[in-house]
Amino acid sequence: MSEHLLVEREQGVLTLRMHRPDKKNALTRAMYSGMAEVLAQADQDKSVRAVLITGGESCFTSGNDVADFIKAPPSGLNSEVFQFMQALFEFSKPVVAAVNGPAVGIGTTMLLHCDLVYVGRGAKLKMPFVNLGLCPEYGSSLILPRLLGHARAAELLLLGESFTGEQAAAWGIANQALTDGAEILAKAREMALRFQQLAPAAVADSKRLMRAPDREQLRRVIEEEGALFGQRLRSPEAIEALTAFMQRRTPDFSTFA
Repeated sequence: MSEHLLVEREQGVLTLRMHRPDKKNALTRAMYSGMAEVLAQADQDKSVRAVLITGGESCFTSGNDVADFIKAPPSGLNSEVFQFMQALFEFSKPVVAAVNGPAVGIGTTMLLHCDLVYVGRGAKLKMPFVNLGLCPEYGSSLILPRLLGHARAAELLLLGESFTGEQAAAWGIANQALTDGAEILAKAREMALRFQQLAPAAVADSKRLMRAPDREQLRRVIEEEGALFGQRLRSPEAIEALTAFMQRRTPDFSTFA
């Protein structure tokens, strides 16, 4: 498993922490693979009643490690990032997220697949896919218009605008916005611990029923987004945008039709 993941088990809660502070917890292929493995094992471990995902008190994740993506773009639905997406999508137990600071790209879209989300009021969430010449991923093109309406979803997905933890809570993306990192982690852990006192099969059945109506459509959308995302990573627009990001300059799309 990746050295940039920390896993703790206590009182029925498995805490999975992204831990790469020098890179704002930017996610590598090894980290995706490791998170997928942890989730798969936790789903089969009867002692685990809930999973808590966090990046620590000050940063959730800045999203994909761009250098890692440029070096080896995801080639299909068997790539490490899609293994993680699939593991979280299929996870049968409650998933609680504690989010503070940046939550960029998949750092935001993964929250759409968690059951309980607690954020910092000043957390900065953003899905800058089009800004990088890419497209929405992980079902966000289906979930966000349904949750927020087309107009607001368009601001987030077509313009890549950022939003705060307070907005995330007001819009139903998060359960509650709290003051600081320590308070967020404490609240998320408190809620995760509650599942230790509840009937596990009843909780799993309830989660399954809540997600069942849109499940197959969402699965198809995730696969369609993933295939297009992989194609767009190799597009001239994405190459220009990602190169500009690495060179710390504004991308130039003036010659693109």
